[in-house]
Amino acid sequence: MNITQQIVNAIWLGGVYSLFALGYALVFSVLGVLNLAHSAVFMWGAFIGLVAVTQLNISVWLAIPLAMLGAGAISVVLDAVAFAPLRRRNAPRISQLISSIGASILLVNIAQIIFGTQPQRFPLGSIPANPLEGLPFRITPIQVVILLVSVILMALLQMLVVRTRTGQAMRAVAFNQRVASLLGVNVGNIFRLTFFLAGALAGAAGVLFGLAYNSMTPFMGDSVALKGLTVIVLGGLGNIQGAVAGGFLVAALEVFSIAAGGSNYRDAFVFSLLFIILLFRPQGLLGQASQTRA
Repeated sequence: MNITQQIVNAIWLGGVYSLFALGYALVFSVLGVLNLAHSAVFMWGAFIGLVAVTQLNISVWLAIPLAMLGAGAISVVLDAVAFAPLRRRNAPRISQLISSIGASILLVNIAQIIFGTQPQRFPLGSIPANPLEGLPFRITPIQVVILLVSVILMALLQMLVVRTRTGQAMRAVAFNQRVASLLGVNVGNIFRLTFFLAGALAGAAGVLFGLAYNSMTPFMGDSVALKGLTVIVLGGLGNIQGAVAGGFLVAALEVFSIAAGGSNYRDAFVFSLLFIILLFRPQGLLGQASQTRA
């Protein structure tokens, strides 16, 4: 086993997992509910990027922000249809969870009608696929792009949440919606912004995932959805830093299990880790034993 090569593989794959899981963590942090339609938004982001490249003849570099805008818009509509009506009625969070499952199925079915069920691919040469030369390990330009875009987006999100007034408003809403409203924060706008950001991150992750594996179907979000849930549970529900750390940890476990000859059991290794963490540290690796969401 080439340890250096497996570390490189884990790093770029962890960027995709972390980027995807951040959307889960962001919505849970602010609203306190899991959006199980997040994986469908991820899939739609990949197809929006594909259509931009193949039908509109747009470069991949412009297709990524376009996919982010499109997926973010879909996520805002998702909030308006599946979450906001239930929030206004003070429905239990389990109702919002079930509503998100229904919305996910609907989004996947619409994608099946539009794009079909056969795998679709980005055109060859969208990004050079030949490995970079002169390095002691194998890495392609696509993998470098995936890592750079993921790290940049994660850093921008961290800056938004920690260093801007909008981020302060988001944290205030996460702490207590009623208090935030009394302080003049437009809670409804914060909810919509949160869903837009989560959708945009999912859209970027979808395009990057599609470029990495170059095979997209309406069901591509299913396996990533379970990995994303594992990531945020490992890192601590609603913990942004934990989602990033969990993404790289899950990717490393998956990559090294495949390198050790356990490709058929890679998911078993990942979910075994999840089971162990829940047994001994149910709040996650970076979560606190008892805390108010913030």
